[in-house]
Amino acid sequence: MNRQAFIAAALQEDIGEGDHSTLACIDRYAKGKAVLKVKEDGILAGVELAQEIFIYLDPDAKIDLYKKDGDRVKAGDIAFEVTALVHAILKGERLVLNCMQRMSGIATLTAQYVAKVSGFNAKILDTRKTTPLFRMHEKEAVLIGGGHNHRMGLYDMIMLKDNHIDFCGGIENAIEKTQAYLQTNALDLKIEVETRSLDDVRKVMETGGVDRIMLDNFTPELLEEAVKMIGGKYETEASGGMNLDTITDYARSGVDYISVGAIIHHAVSMDLSLKAQLHE
Repeated sequence: MNRQAFIAAALQEDIGEGDHSTLACIDRYAKGKAVLKVKEDGILAGVELAQEIFIYLDPDAKIDLYKKDGDRVKAGDIAFEVTALVHAILKGERLVLNCMQRMSGIATLTAQYVAKVSGFNAKILDTRKTTPLFRMHEKEAVLIGGGHNHRMGLYDMIMLKDNHIDFCGGIENAIEKTQAYLQTNALDLKIEVETRSLDDVRKVMETGGVDRIMLDNFTPELLEEAVKMIGGKYETEASGGMNLDTITDYARSGVDYISVGAIIHHAVSMDLSLKAQLHE
């Protein structure tokens, strides 16, 4: 779903047959100004999306930016002012806040993880543990926070996880069938394989034909051993059980990527408010 389609669907969900509260008491031609206030410290995200929402509702809307996506903000800061039809401001208010609060919370938490691995080789990746139909914005927030995106969905990368491997009868079968599938269908997709032990890692390396090895639920010590075993032949990714207290221990292993679903599904929304007033 592209951004315009998302905005249209989200507004339809919220407005339905009409914003009766606004229709009842606000003149349709009244102009006003809304001020986006930051109420806690963090990384701001969703500013560009907010602009698009207001312009979608009022093509003549004017947005004065004081902060941009990725800026560190503190309580009391003003992120932007929007001057537009009051109807547009009130219709878009909740959607703008919902999106920006969620995205800013993700960007803020991502930045905390990125800081924990600073100085090491590892890059922080997101996962598909996202909110349905809001994935592209959540993953955008990860980028704003300094992280990196894993695959967007099931279509843009082959990822052979434990269930694929078990249903297929083993790592070797899963890799060989995948290679044949890609060749038959003329698909140019990277292959990542999940491993759960050093023996699994050996099997992948003996079979070959993959791009990245995921090391799932390895201890930091075992992870370091696996990375040395792989020796740079394939990209490496650690996954499972990562948190802010342990992430640095995993980064010390020399692993290329660390995927952390928590940067999205454990993020707490940032407190923001939008205050509207009649335009003079």
